[in-house]
Amino acid sequence: MTRLVELEATGPRTLEPEDIDDEKGDVAVCQCGLSESFPFCDGSHRRTRDEADDETYVYDDDGRDVVERVVTTGEENGRTDDPDRDD
Repeated sequence: MTRLVELEATGPRTLEPEDIDDEKGDVAVCQCGLSESFPFCDGSHRRTRDEADDETYVYDDDGRDVVERVVTTGEENGRTDDPDRDD
């Protein structure tokens, strides 16, 4: 499975001592891309438990949808950014 995730940050996040969970003594970093407190995990990954391996998903406030086709820059004009392709 894959997920389309839109990120808005323009730089890295520096971890501070207050980022450590007082109860667990650790820092959980988001790997699903859905956390409201990104880059920290907030448990949003639980929404992904039943994703199918062969699907791509996009999530929003209303839930999730399966993406049928992903178009990248240039591809909409019949061009791909494949360096091995002779255009």
